[in-house]
Amino acid sequence: MKKIHFSIFAAALLMLCSCSNKLGELSSKYFAVTPQLLEAVNGEVPVTISGTFPEKFFPKKAVITVTPVLKYEGGSVSGDAYTFIGEKVEGNSQTIAYKTGGNFTMKSTFDYVPEMAKSELYLEFAAKIKNKTKAMPAVKVADGVLATAELYSQTTTSTKPAYAEDAFQRVIKQAKQANIMFLIQQTNLRWSEINSAQMKEFTETLKDVKADTKNKVLDNVEVSAYASPDGELSLNDRLATLRQNNAKSHVNKILKKNKVETNVDAKYTAEDWEGFQELVAGSNIPDKDLILRVLSMYNDPEVREREIKNISAVYGELAEEILPQLRRARLTLNYQLIGRSDEEILTAIKEDASVLSVEELLYAATLVETAKEKAAIYNTTAKLFPNDYRAYNNLAQLAMNDGDYAAAKNFLEKAAKLNATAAEVNTNLGMLALIEGNVADAENYLVKGTDAKANAAALGNLYVAQGQYERAVSAFAETKSNAAALAQIMAEDYTAAKSTLAAVETPDAYTYYLNAIVGARTNNAAMVAENLVKAIRLDSSLREKALNDAEFRKYAASLLNL
Repeated sequence: MKKIHFSIFAAALLMLCSCSNKLGELSSKYFAVTPQLLEAVNGEVPVTISGTFPEKFFPKKAVITVTPVLKYEGGSVSGDAYTFIGEKVEGNSQTIAYKTGGNFTMKSTFDYVPEMAKSELYLEFAAKIKNKTKAMPAVKVADGVLATAELYSQTTTSTKPAYAEDAFQRVIKQAKQANIMFLIQQTNLRWSEINSAQMKEFTETLKDVKADTKNKVLDNVEVSAYASPDGELSLNDRLATLRQNNAKSHVNKILKKNKVETNVDAKYTAEDWEGFQELVAGSNIPDKDLILRVLSMYNDPEVREREIKNISAVYGELAEEILPQLRRARLTLNYQLIGRSDEEILTAIKEDASVLSVEELLYAATLVETAKEKAAIYNTTAKLFPNDYRAYNNLAQLAMNDGDYAAAKNFLEKAAKLNATAAEVNTNLGMLALIEGNVADAENYLVKGTDAKANAAALGNLYVAQGQYERAVSAFAETKSNAAALAQIMAEDYTAAKSTLAAVETPDAYTYYLNAIVGARTNNAAMVAENLVKAIRLDSSLREKALNDAEFRKYAASLLNL
């Protein structure tokens, strides 16, 4: 009887041991993947896996390592491995109870490659119980990678490159000035002043403007008379008035002698505190900061004068160095310099471009229509003005518009050597980096290109690449391009994306491919088929892309007929 009881006990113990040391299979129902459809963002595929070890699954002495593996044609890549231990194993890993099981969360990131569009995510298990390896079959938990955001490298080409503008002005305002100085409390014009070198240059400029009626136009002459801010206001007002009248009378004599008719606009300033402050600020007078502080503290001219005179240590220097410069009448000859007409500039381009300035040459490129003509002018500009970066930048712009990115990069490297901080150059280098899929370099360049007009749209492409979709939409604003539409698709504003794509000025293969994506996301099979046909006609490689694209998974059967 005792032998029978012992046999029953041994059998029960054996059954208990075998249960606690046995590993079964896990199925996909025990795992949830976020996002449900893996998605490439900023060159990476992030994934969060929530899992459950069921009741009475995890042996007390087991160690199980779980590794997510993304498998695709031609390769596979492993994510971060997580290790779990049973209740009777010592260690810092998460412990899973045998009776109740346990939940866990794993996070991994895979570097994206285009082949991952058609892929499968598996969980692979490495298990040991008491140092004995136990086999556990892998579990498939997800299919494919949505890589629509990665289209930024193709859609960036739809963003207009940055153009370095010319500073050409057909009409340039010019001014020739001369000062007539007065002695303290005097208003008479001294012979030495009206015959000074400044006055002779003033008169010669007047004669030159009169003689060159083709290229110069006289506007007027201004007379501004001043008195220094020392002394009584009434006295200074009378001095400034008489200085104005005498200077204006002298200007009229000069105009009459040279047979020039124009307006003489005269004004006076009784106490030139503004000029006084400017001269003091630029001087080396001791305690100048104290004087400037007095000017800022008091507005009343009498209080200002009194407080400054109280600074006895420096008032002598003010009276000798500063105040005499304020007793003057300033004459200003205002005229316009008239540049070459468009016809004259284009004629010079054909006959002798060397007579043109760099601004005229750059402006000339805006007067011709074809890219070939523009390139010829920019090449001439670069030859005649080899230190100006703008011609090289604009040659790069033309190359980018033509899809010749190697040539564009060569031109931009030359431009950067001449001006590494130029906003247009950095914006275009940033766009090239995005086209090449180099997001980090693109960000560095685009930050330095903020002042370029094209920078906002270029930044929109960067934000798409970084997964900042709402920010990208804002950056593109009202831009109608493939790139802007891609941002709207990623922000899930399909109505806006459809409208943007319809307004693209010159639709290309990717315009239609993006339209097909909008159709897929809005369950419009006809829209998918119609636009994929158009896209593939323009770029046959898009057929294979569409067949592997997770966006069109539920349309896979019909895609085979395209």
